This record gives sequence, structure tokens and C-alpha cells, in this order.
Amino acid sequence: MSARMLPVPDGLDGMRVDAGLAKLLGLSRTVVAELAESGEIYLDGKPVGKSDRLTAGGLLEVTLPDPASAVEVVAEPVEGMKILHDDDDIVVISKPVGVAVHPSPGWTGPTVVGGLAAAGLRIATSGAAERQGVVHRLDAGTTGVMVVAKSEHAYTVLKRAFKERTVDKGYHAIVQGHPDPTRGTIDAPIDRHPRHDYKFAVVQGGRPSVTHYEVVEAFRAASLAQIKLETGRTHQIRVHFSALKHPCVGDLTYGADPVLARKLGLSRQWLHAKTLAFAHPADGRWVEFESEYPDDLANALRILQDEN
Repeated sequence: MSARMLPVPDGLDGMRVDAGLAKLLGLSRTVVAELAESGEIYLDGKPVGKSDRLTAGGLLEVTLPDPASAVEVVAEPVEGMKILHDDDDIVVISKPVGVAVHPSPGWTGPTVVGGLAAAGLRIATSGAAERQGVVHRLDAGTTGVMVVAKSEHAYTVLKRAFKERTVDKGYHAIVQGHPDPTRGTIDAPIDRHPRHDYKFAVVQGGRPSVTHYEVVEAFRAASLAQIKLETGRTHQIRVHFSALKHPCVGDLTYGADPVLARKLGLSRQWLHAKTLAFAHPADGRWVEFESEYPDDLANALRILQDEN
């Protein structure tokens, strides 16, 4: 990735971000829109969306993908990836741990997109070449349910649904300690960590981020929480609970206790995308999907329950 800083010329004053930047950088509007959606475009230090307006003299900061590091989709079977539902428009899967959603520079492991290709499933061609059909993501270290668009119509409809927050995303997390109150909302903006580029943090002026939670089971040193995401920022649940001083158990990146992680046999955060519900892009009917806990999370939960 390479960052560029450039002033907005007078001729682009008042123009939409996607149209103006496409003109300025010689990119397609689709590429610019995807950059804006990923939080890679800032105007005078604030993130902007594709439909925001440019201001003459304003300072643009754009993080561009490195053309030399273009990546291709390799069709290879993904061990443990389960197909929960498959029709003409969508495929819903349960993603195992250690699997990225799509290829990216520096990632050499398996991907959801590659696994679907190996299974002979055709997915939508909308989106950047390496992440066609992808309408939302889970971290490589997070397991659970996700949907991929197979038809172009489904891609458009689902992308809009995620953007407009009409998708119901339910997660389960085991967090350290006992959050107080046991039911609440975390409303705190998130952006890149000011010192560590691989992490995110609650940062003043970051992107609005809202997490609703409810503790459903309490253990001696931890709590099982049911979580609904209103927004979908990178590492959102991990960052929000770390900021509350209740990091996800096993999440050493965000301050979890390594002793507890070892005791529970965890080598990653206890976080699982449990349910996903949305209006089906073909006919608008409400559909719901659920993913079971994988073995490592189920075992850790059992250890905590046995201690109670």
C-alpha cells in the first residue's frame, strides 16, 4: 500500500469524492468507492465516504493498493469450511480459524474465495478481482457465519444492506472479568492505533462504532457475552472490549491474559460470528443462519463451565 497526499484543485470543488478522485488519480469510480468504504480516503484529516463532497484547497490523503503486489485467487480446498446454504444468489458458510476471506499482499494461507472456487461455486464478479462477491469480512482469527454473493444482483443488494445496517449480525465472545453493567452499549469511535499499525484503537475523531452486548453466562474469571454489531469496523468487538478492560479471552494482541489463554488451550481470541440474518436478495424474505462453535472455542467454554 502507498499513501499519497494531494490538495483538491479548484476544478473539483463540490464534486463527489468518487467522481473527483477518479478524475484526479485516473482510477475507476468503483475502485475509489471501495477505497472510501475501507476507510482509505481522508479529507483534512477526517475519513470521507464516496458520496461526500470535495472542497477546493482541502488536503486529501489516499492509501492506494500497490499495483506490484496484485494478488490472485488460488482455488484450493479449505479444511473445515462448511457450506450452510447455497442457492442461485448467495452462499452462506461457516468460516474456520486461520482462513482469510480473500487474498491480500503478504497473506499465504487459505481463503474463503479460494475455497469456494475449489468447490466449483461461481460467485459474483463485482468488486476488486481478488475479492469478488465479498460483501463483508471476518478476521482470519475469527470463526463463524458469513455470506458471499453469487449473483451480481445479490452483490448490489447485500452491499447496500450492510452499508445501511439492515443486516442482523450476532456474535458470541468470552471476555475477561465481568462487564458492568451486564447489558449495555459501547459507542466509541475506532481508527488505526496511533503507534501500532497492525492494531486498531478507540481514537477521538475515528469512525463511529457501536456495539451492543449482554452477558448470558458468568464464570469465575470471565463472561460469555452475546453481541450485536450496529457498525462493522475492523476488530470492532476486540477493540471495544479491550477499551472496557475486558478483552476477549485469548486475544493477546489486545491485552488478554496469556496465563488464562494457555489454561483454556486458546491460541486466538474467543470470538465467534454465531448468527447472520438479512432480507434475501432474490425476494426480500427474512433468512437466518447459525454457526456452531468450533472445537477450540467449545473446549475453552467447557473448561470455564466445569470450574463454576
